[in-house]
This record gives sequence, structure tokens and C-alpha cells, in this order.
Amino acid sequence: MPLSDTLKTLIRNAWEDGYPCLVATTGPNGPTISPKGSMVVYDDAHLAWWERSKKGALDNLGHDKRVCIIYANFKAQRDGVLESGFVRFYGTVELHEAGPVHDKIFSLLLPREQTHVGADTGIGALVKIERVVDARGKTIM
Repeated sequence: MPLSDTLKTLIRNAWEDGYPCLVATTGPNGPTISPKGSMVVYDDAHLAWWERSKKGALDNLGHDKRVCIIYANFKAQRDGVLESGFVRFYGTVELHEAGPVHDKIFSLLLPREQTHVGADTGIGALVKIERVVDARGKTIM
């Protein structure tokens, strides 16, 4: 089941709308939750972000490729755009330091992310979506 056009648009505009996606990872020093202003929909089966900070999340991904990405937007719920104000994406990450996937992720970024300090040395993080659920546990995808 593909991601809805509504969800794709919400994720595309998440940072500017004030509802950034958060990525949860875990590693030997415990969990990390990181805001990712560069989160994009890569295709119907993948999300992606541009890893330029290269801190806790990247360290954790070296130990465990599983992630949970949360998109929280109560306004979208109140406005009837989303049934639930929370959407969780579960999946696994592949890191791309060069090549066609790396280049495609970069091409999908908003201009502010493409020109941000550190963008030129960023790593493409491609998340294979395994399941998507809302706050009530209802399967969305």
C-alpha cells in the first residue's frame, strides 16, 4: 500500500510547518531521538534524510539499522487532514555515501537543505518502510 499524497505533502512541508520528523535510533549508549529537517519521501516504500550532523543517530546506525520515525501534527488532526496526530514509520536504514541513491536523495531535498552547512559531505539515509501505524496502533501501511 503506497503512502497517501496527503502524507507525502505533510512530510515534504514538515520542517517549514513546524512539525519536523523525529528519528529514534538505539545503540550501545542507549537511544537517541533526532529531528531531521531533511526528511523526504523517496518513493512509496522508502523515506530518506540527509545525514549531515553525523552525531548520535549515525553512531547508533553503525550498531542497529532499525529506526522509528515519528511525524506528529495535532493541527492536521484537528483540521481533519489526518485521523491521528501521530504517525510512526518503522523500518531499516541503508546509508549511501555516494552513488545514484545518494544523488537522488540529495536531489529530493528542499533548497535550504541542499545549501546548508555540511550538505556537501552529507550521507543519504534511505529507510525501507516496514510498517506505518498511528497513535492508536491502527495500521496505515
